[in-house]
Amino acid sequence: MARKIRVGLIGAGGNTRSRHIPGFQKMPGVEIVCVANRTLASGREVASQFGIPVVYEHWMEVVEDEKVDAVCIGTWPYLHAAATIAALESGKHVLCEARMAMNAAEARDMLAASQQSGQVAQVVPSPFGLMGEPTILSMLTAGRLGEMRELYLRNLSGAGLDAAAPLSWRQRTDLSGLNVMALGIYYETAQRWFGMAESVVAQSRTFAPRRTDPATGRLADADVPDSVAVLARWPGGAQGVFHLSAHAVHGGGPRLEAYGSAGAITYDFATDTLSFASAGDKAMKPVAIPKSKRGAWRVEQDFIDSIRDGRPVTHTNFADGLKYMQFTEAVARSAAEGRRVALSEV
Repeated sequence: MARKIRVGLIGAGGNTRSRHIPGFQKMPGVEIVCVANRTLASGREVASQFGIPVVYEHWMEVVEDEKVDAVCIGTWPYLHAAATIAALESGKHVLCEARMAMNAAEARDMLAASQQSGQVAQVVPSPFGLMGEPTILSMLTAGRLGEMRELYLRNLSGAGLDAAAPLSWRQRTDLSGLNVMALGIYYETAQRWFGMAESVVAQSRTFAPRRTDPATGRLADADVPDSVAVLARWPGGAQGVFHLSAHAVHGGGPRLEAYGSAGAITYDFATDTLSFASAGDKAMKPVAIPKSKRGAWRVEQDFIDSIRDGRPVTHTNFADGLKYMQFTEAVARSAAEGRRVALSEV
């Protein structure tokens, strides 16, 4: 019989309700025993919806509950470090929602706490490209791209054009830190496939700097950029461009392009469409992703498997989470200071 794992929830936002709770509840021997949400009322609503027996008013009550074996942290980034470190120090395993932390220093503290605790510590991974990842990694290992020369990752949309749309936590640095849109999450996918960047030069812009705060009904600062352009460099000399904007209507969906000495790979994140051409081909051709090699969302299962069987965390461990937070912070520093920033500085 599988070892019983009792999970406590700190925060129950959209991703927690749509993915984590159903994921845990369908696994034998896994029980969600308590929840603490942003307000007591919202916690009770989640508990009623999913049949969770205990609702706490404060997140520390989840940490201090001796019946809890593992904590799933689904809050906004402002609480990730404090809740993660407290849970690990209390002997509990941790699954922390992306974005990992407010900045690299917090991520480094979280990594240190996980190493000292010996508990399982996992960051919810970037979902982009999971289906095609095994196939792409096989292609890269086989040398089909050759030496990487250029990387281009973009997501241009008009999601921020409506200035009357309410202020989101993603647009507030006090709640989201240095995270800009989904930049760090897209970079995490690129990092899994092509390794860690060496340095960045960045510029950013906030085209809609004031929005209505739904909590107060008053205008407030939207101080997280809604457009960012990054020129990155890899240790081997390859260059990369990351361009994200919420003010580029009809700009096209999220897409990665990689160009090497032997060929080119493109991946459409919205449709999980993979294409390839060798240097001698005349055009890109679709690459079938075999069903037997398709990656998938396994976050909750992987977390429980790591607790029960000691399997190493791959998607995503805290060490790799720190790396993408170093990239995120290097981008923020470069945009603010107008200079190239090495990730080793962060």
